[in-house]
Amino acid sequence: MPRTTPPRPVDIASLFPELAPLARQAVRLHPRAGVPSVRDSSVGGPLLWPSDEPWPTCAQEHHHWEPPVSLDDVRRRRALLEAAWLRHRESGEDFLTPDERAYLDQLQTGHPPRTEPNALLPVAQLYLRDVPGLTGPEGADLLQVLWCPVEHDGEGLPAARLVWRNAASVGELLTAPPGSADVEHYGNYVPEPCVLHPEVVTEYPAPHELPKELADRLSDWGQEQKENAEEGPGGAYYQYELSVAPGWKTGGWGPWSFCDPSPMPCPTCGTEYRPLLTVSSGEWNGGSGSWIPLEDRVPSERIGLRMPSDPPMVQIGRGYNMQIYICPTSFDHPHLEVMQ
Repeated sequence: MPRTTPPRPVDIASLFPELAPLARQAVRLHPRAGVPSVRDSSVGGPLLWPSDEPWPTCAQEHHHWEPPVSLDDVRRRRALLEAAWLRHRESGEDFLTPDERAYLDQLQTGHPPRTEPNALLPVAQLYLRDVPGLTGPEGADLLQVLWCPVEHDGEGLPAARLVWRNAASVGELLTAPPGSADVEHYGNYVPEPCVLHPEVVTEYPAPHELPKELADRLSDWGQEQKENAEEGPGGAYYQYELSVAPGWKTGGWGPWSFCDPSPMPCPTCGTEYRPLLTVSSGEWNGGSGSWIPLEDRVPSERIGLRMPSDPPMVQIGRGYNMQIYICPTSFDHPHLEVMQ
């Protein structure tokens, strides 16, 4: 089913013409639970990977706030909790049985960090045919994103790897890629398989990236809307409802929130980085309700373990975003990862 973002409550560029030349196209990916194949664009799905190409690993230093767990531990934990969510319970009955709670504690015990390189985990596979405006190196029609599913020292983020390839040139496929030996303790960096429903939207810079005078006027205007309507988000109206779309997406602007933007020049050539992919902890929340797709507004109770706003079940930090930036000069230059 396609996903349709409602029109923005206000045509903000008509009220503030200075914003018009700053408009950018973003593609909301709208990941939803499914069973993607290697021939599909997906989040958390299988990758079109040649059998004769080594599976990437990570040998960087990791930081473990809690003992790491295995990929199988994460999947067993989710299966246990999913079954508990779906099970009928009488009023006052415990969510888990004593045996289930003991098993869950066992799964959460973790293990000492491994010393060998950690196999990377598939995060996203994007066929350029499915994502308007996404371009790659000459001859490439597929972007694959993998990461090491633990936090890395100095970043507080999983370390990502970008692979561009030509799908037609892939011969025999790798059918059983290795699993990550070490995974973040709660499995927050293990995406569940999702199919995508790409949708083009228009974005404007977050207030943090605007001249202060314009950002202040937008804040004052938002406060006026709240006072006139006796409701609304007030000074943050522009930021949460009119500027940057939440959720997994390509392109667009950065979802700056708890930290201020700073210059991000490519260390190879000095060119300013541009957003490639945003990995999100959720597609909507209380502060961005107008972004909920029309197809997801049917009132329904939560069914199972997955939250309706976060089908991939990924959490970045305390519910933030991880944005991957690339150099517009060359796809061979290193990319950049930022938590926002």
